Order: sequence, then structure tokens, then C-alpha cells
Amino acid sequence: MIAISDHKTGTRAPGAQQDDLLQKLGAICGKSNVLTGRQTSSYARDWRGQYPSHPLAVVRPGSTQEVSSILRLANEHGCPVVPLGGNTGLVGGTQTEGGLMVSLERMKRIRAIDPAGRTASVDAGVIVEEVNRAVERFGLRFPLAFGADGSAMIGGALSTNAGGANVLAFGMARALCLGLEVVLPDGRILDDMVALRKNNTGYDLKHLFIGAEGTLGLITGAVLTLTDLPTTYATALIGVNALDDGLKALGRLRRACGSQLEAFEVMPESYLKRLLGSQEAPNFPFPEVPVAAILVELASSSPVDCTPNDKGETPLIERLATELGDCIGTGVVTDAVIAHNAQQRAALWRLRDTAPELTKGLTPVVAADVSVPLDLIGEFEPSLQQSVRSMDPDALFWTVGHLGDGNLHIVVCTGDKSPEHMARVRNVIDETTMRFQGAFSAEHGVGIQKLESMSAFKSPVALDLMRGIKAVFDPNGIMNPGKVLPDRLPGAMHEK
Repeated sequence: MIAISDHKTGTRAPGAQQDDLLQKLGAICGKSNVLTGRQTSSYARDWRGQYPSHPLAVVRPGSTQEVSSILRLANEHGCPVVPLGGNTGLVGGTQTEGGLMVSLERMKRIRAIDPAGRTASVDAGVIVEEVNRAVERFGLRFPLAFGADGSAMIGGALSTNAGGANVLAFGMARALCLGLEVVLPDGRILDDMVALRKNNTGYDLKHLFIGAEGTLGLITGAVLTLTDLPTTYATALIGVNALDDGLKALGRLRRACGSQLEAFEVMPESYLKRLLGSQEAPNFPFPEVPVAAILVELASSSPVDCTPNDKGETPLIERLATELGDCIGTGVVTDAVIAHNAQQRAALWRLRDTAPELTKGLTPVVAADVSVPLDLIGEFEPSLQQSVRSMDPDALFWTVGHLGDGNLHIVVCTGDKSPEHMARVRNVIDETTMRFQGAFSAEHGVGIQKLESMSAFKSPVALDLMRGIKAVFDPNGIMNPGKVLPDRLPGAMHEK
């Protein structure tokens, strides 16, 4: 075995050994698809620019067989491998010092679409938005909806178990995947591309790789679940005086509209003030900033819901208007505006979709992604804000998220940018979240950002089991090392 790089220190082997590896990689997928030096710069920077990388090389395979050969070679040489999709992650999941980045950007094949079975089999390098373009002609869609769906790849979305705005109706990425193709660290190919809704043939191995952030193997293909493409949306912005009132509106809409309720996005006052004070500020339809604004969306493809009546009224939109009118009548909702065309709908969604842009010029920031039980979220959000401000009164603070599934995204821009202070702020967020029976990572993953949180708050038994699984699949530890699993602490109880 030739030690190309130590994944902890990033120390690189002598040039001759590197050249040997690079030449062999070029023989596998072509010299033009092995990038080094300045050629790697666009791959070595994460979306926020907080986790820069210095890879040995970026290799771009064009097929599963090429991925297999690359991983087998890397395993033989002890070279760390970092899978790379659209690189839209926020937790440092693709950072490397001297590792081999494997980009799936050339693997963009739509392998098969089954309209009757409502499935699509795709390469892992296909962008989420491209899946939807491919299945649109069949009146279908892949209902994973999040801000980066125009650049995020299927492999990355599954590796991080992505969430987004439609989790309320369809669940996380895990719930939308029927089968996987995965290349294991030793080059073996697990072909589990099953397009079946019912399949009780032993362990469901795909769930080990979904959400594992590339630490067990490299996803190269997937069978995705499709749903009807809506022909009509009913979208509204509502104002509430408390998050608990928003939950009352959520309960009423769930009972009245069932699975047609697809999104319930919350924008608390802290976020709205930051949004409306920014250069990107869209038009806000309410005269005053409420305690929270909530974006509500129903969707349907049924002619009963989507065909206008003699008065030109669309039943789905009228149903939403009726329910929100009743909510206003009972004092649960203080104000509401409903979109009546695509332009108005886009304007309302712009209020929510601007969230990532609000951190421009402020990095580094403490960005957290947490979830808490719905019955506690109304108390959690103000308690969290108070806890953060008690230790950093001058910090910019805002939250925004998916109220329907209890997921809030938190941004804290501290005046003190020292790593020590930012770590203290993150710890306050984590401790408050855990006190409210929550999870310190809801949909963005762990990467390297939340390794300390894993050490502090994850069950020691769970960590031991995870390490055992990692050792079985990746005994040489080449797959995305240093991510998800924190280092063992000497003498720690979970080592016994």
C-alpha cells in the first residue's frame, strides 16, 4: 500500500507516488478528466466559502464502471476519496486536504422513466431540476423542492438526505428513493436499483447510504419516486401573532385539505426585519411586520380542484380562501393575501427564497439547522433568541424555516469572529435545541461543522454502532474521512 495522503494531517506523499496515481486515474477516465492545481479551484470552494479545500486532484468519471476502478485504485493506495455532487452543502461535507475529489458531473443519464410505476432511474450526477424537466411530459414530478434544486445533484441530495419545502407532504429524500446503485470502497458495485414499492427481501441496505454523506460508499444511481405534476397551486401569505397560532392554522388546513397541503414555510419577525432591510428586499404585502409570516401552498392535479367555475373561480384557491377566512374570523390569523396568478405566486415565494442571499458579505456566520417537536416550537424560537442574545447582545440573529415539520434555520452573525466565540454561540444553539427535545441537524447533514455536536449530544451507543458500520463497509477509512463521525476520545465511556 502506498500512503498518498494522511487524511488528518493532509501530508502528501512524494511527487513520484502522486504522479503514478494520477497517471492511472487518467488511464481510467481520460487525462482531461483528471484536474490538478488551479484546475480544481471551482471544485475546492463550498457555497458559502467557509470550508476551502486543497485536493490532490478532481477526477470526473463518466460511468459506474469508471467509479468502480477509481475507488479500487484509491483503496489500494490508501488515498482519501471525497464524493462531489453540486457542492451546494453548508456543513463542510466535501472539504479535503490532499484527498481525491470524485465529481459525478459527467454522469447525467436519465436511465429509464416508468410513467405507470411512477419511477425514474437516473445517474447520481443528474441535477434535481433536470429530473423534473425529463418527467414533466408525463405529467409527473420528483417532489423534492429546495433552494439549490437547480444545481444540486441527485447523489448529493440522497447522501445528505435532503429536505426542503415539500417535506410536509412527501417526506425527506429518503422517502422518495426506492433503489440505489452504490460503489463500495473496494470497487464492488451494489446494484440495488429496485423499482418496487414492496420489497421485504432482507435488510434495506439503501437506507445505510442515504444520509451517510459519502462515508460508506459512493452513490452512482437511484430509482426515484414520482408524483403527479400539479396543474394548479393555491398560495397565500398569512400573518400570525405567535408561532402557536400558526400551528393552529396548520392543523385546520391539514384537516380540510389533507395531502394537498404541500408547504407551510415560516418567516419570523427576526427574519422579516433582516429581509426588508436588505438590498434584495422584495415587496412585502402587509402594512406591518407580524410576529411571523407563513407561506402556505396547496397543490392539485385533479380537474375537480383545478377547473374554474362559471364565475372564473378556481376551487382549490377558493378552498384556501375559505379556510383562511375562517382563521381570520377566529383570530388565529391576523392578515392574509392570496396569489391569483403565477407572477403573484412567484413574488410570495421570493420572500422565502431570498433567505440564502441574506448572509452575503457577513461570512463567516454561525448557521444552524435544527428541528424540535411542533408542540414546543412556539416556546423554542423566542427562548433560543434570548439565549443567543444573552451571550452576544450585538449579534445579528434571525430564523426561517419549515414550520410544518418543525425545522428552523438559524443564522447568527457575531461581532467577534474568533473560532472560539463562534463555537460558544453554536454550543448555546445546540444546548437550547436539545433542552427542547430537538435535533441539532435537521436536513443539512453533519459534515465537519457538527462533529463536536455529535460528540456532545449523540448517544454513545449510537456512535459505537455507526463506527462499527463504517468499519465493515470501509475498513481502510478512505471514504470521506473526518466527516459525520467524531474522533474517539481517549478513555471515553463508549469505547468500553
